[in-house]
Amino acid sequence: MSDTQKASEAQTIREKVRAGYAEVARTGGLSNPRPESSCCSSKSCCGSGAASADELAQKVGYDEAELATLPEGANMGLSCGNPTALASLKPGEVVLDLGSGGGFDCFLAGPRVGPTGRIIGVDMTPEMLAKARHNVAGYRERTGLENVEFRLGEIEHLPVSDNSVDVVISNCVINLSPDKPQVWREIARVLKPGGRVAVSDLALLRPLPEAVRSMVEALVGCISGAVLVSDTERFARDAGLVDIRLEQKPDYVASMTSFEDPLYQKITAALPPGTRPADYLTSLNVTARKRE
Repeated sequence: MSDTQKASEAQTIREKVRAGYAEVARTGGLSNPRPESSCCSSKSCCGSGAASADELAQKVGYDEAELATLPEGANMGLSCGNPTALASLKPGEVVLDLGSGGGFDCFLAGPRVGPTGRIIGVDMTPEMLAKARHNVAGYRERTGLENVEFRLGEIEHLPVSDNSVDVVISNCVINLSPDKPQVWREIARVLKPGGRVAVSDLALLRPLPEAVRSMVEALVGCISGAVLVSDTERFARDAGLVDIRLEQKPDYVASMTSFEDPLYQKITAALPPGTRPADYLTSLNVTARKRE
């Protein structure tokens, strides 16, 4: 495949993902489910069609009390882990959230870094960006803080200066990128020396059958774009990051299956007999840092 063809294919993937998440922003994800209209025939892209957004968030490690502090509509059920907890945020830090959506993790991270810290959310979907910016007023009212901002941009080309961020977080987003090595290079570029990254994402334990990879629903649902756990580690190392740690969290995929999520039901039907999504897919926590 030529470079031109690769670029065209990557752009097609981005447009599919952008369109899918624009629909999630319009329908509200799990916080305002509309089963007749969503990006992947489920009620969210990475979430469950049966559980509420808060129930799903608690399943992947969020505390009920902190969820209660969020602006209404910020949690759309798109999480597959809790990167804000992994990051161990400190007062005064600058935090960048890749694929910030409606602002869910940004609004949870804001009080942790306090008035001297700053949270920057980046998302490529204008509808998500509008939703997040709308939610800022509710965040300000609940916390008294003005330390969160949102920027339009692709995670392969972050609208952030070199060596300017203490912590990069991301929640179930990098798997959607058609150029994951470039995302990890961008993470390394924007981190300050000694800065760290905490990512929750979906990864493969073994390659998916072609019948699943070709499903548009699975692409937008954070599945067919996932890569092997070993590839994720390699991308981070090749970008120059060190102290890379990967923790597999199979409970997420098991929860999606038990919730009878429509997307996961479709995937199960397309898998070889006797196998299940959890045989191929896992939620993955990734932490690393940039050399000082």
